[in-house]
Amino acid sequence: MTNGISTISKEIIDFQKDTAWPDTQLAFNLHISVERLHDIKSMEKQPTNEEKELIENFIENNQDNFTK
Repeated sequence: MTNGISTISKEIIDFQKDTAWPDTQLAFNLHISVERLHDIKSMEKQPTNEEKELIENFIENNQDNFTK
């Protein structure tokens, strides 16, 4: 994490900007709770390695499929 925002938080925010997906829709597709997504996105808690990999893989594999 550098300069205030973590890489994973930025990836989540950028994906949601590109897709207009709310937290509930992204959390549902990631199979994690909305509360957990909020914690990761707001950097209140760090994602586990498994969560980080899951989020990064989902975003990488779906970025082009769900853009506006």
